[in-house]
Amino acid sequence: MRCPFCANEDSQVKDSRPTEDNTAIRRRRQCEGCGARFTTFERVQLRDVMVLKSGEKGGDVRRQPFDRAKIEQSVALACRKRNVDQERIDQLVSGIQRQVETAGESEIPASRIGEMVMDGLRQLDSVAYIRFASVYRDFSEAKDFEEFASTVQQAGTGE
Repeated sequence: MRCPFCANEDSQVKDSRPTEDNTAIRRRRQCEGCGARFTTFERVQLRDVMVLKSGEKGGDVRRQPFDRAKIEQSVALACRKRNVDQERIDQLVSGIQRQVETAGESEIPASRIGEMVMDGLRQLDSVAYIRFASVYRDFSEAKDFEEFASTVQQAGTGE
């Protein structure tokens, strides 16, 4: 494993243990070159899945490899300064990754992944859900927020 500090390719594993949700192995490593310590995660990847992203205004379709880190980053940003445990975020992201990899498809539209994230955030935290939706659905005016927030409130009160 390449050291993120000095790029030396030799490191020694000092400690290994499963993550809280048992979906990955957390390894503490020490670089043989500079002595720095860093953490790596090993996860199961069932298949290579390509994400289909449509271009601006329905133009050409681009294909990109599925990247768990992009989902982690988006969910973490939506949950920023909210009282949501990192463990729950990891469980949400792992669940989405599992759905994508076990769907049996080699390609998946980015919109379907976005809807999976929306569904997960709806159950996790309503403010994070609205934050993510504002970017994902491209809210452009305050009334867009108001309309969406009212649907969240109605769903929460069972009306």
